Amino acid sequence: MAIQKYEDLNYNQIEVLREIGNIGSGNAATALSSMLGKRISMDVPKTALADFDRAIHLIGDPERLTAGIIVKLSGDIDGMLLHLFEEPFAASVITGMTGKENISLETLDDTDVSVLCEIGNIMSGSYVAAVANLVGMKVDMSVPMLAVDMLGAIMSVPAVELSQTGDTVLVIKENFTIDSVEIKSDLLLIPSAGSLGGLLDRLGAMV
Repeated sequence: MAIQKYEDLNYNQIEVLREIGNIGSGNAATALSSMLGKRISMDVPKTALADFDRAIHLIGDPERLTAGIIVKLSGDIDGMLLHLFEEPFAASVITGMTGKENISLETLDDTDVSVLCEIGNIMSGSYVAAVANLVGMKVDMSVPMLAVDMLGAIMSVPAVELSQTGDTVLVIKENFTIDSVEIKSDLLLIPSAGSLGGLLDRLGAMV
């Protein structure tokens, strides 16, 4: 049966998506460690397929100020990646790259924005490369776009994508430890329904 929406996935296919999340997150953590020149440890990511409303609450308070890095995907996989960074994560990477202290999402300057976009680009690139290499697909990425807003407002962006694929998204929750400080980020993987079917077919997960 051809996959038309996320609700068509069976248990084995969902487990394949979770494993892809684990591989991609591990590669992203390695890239971040190299960029910051620091040892970074990461817990096993927690992944869940959730509808739009539950996804927001899995991530956190809808009114929490959040930095979102949006990357469009094209080629063999169409869709988007959305990285969501809490303020401690953003502050940690900006301080690591620039030496600046007392970083606030409310007062980011051009340099701070550039650093976050570059972090998002490198982490997204590592994630996409891991997935593309695993399944032998060609995936292109757009230039990352940064949005700083309430979590609920940022999540309205993937809502447009979800309107075409059902109301379910893959949420990957990541816990990193940098310099003994635990910081969190979240990743939403939103391939189109057609791309999702092709991805699973390459992995031999279709039934």
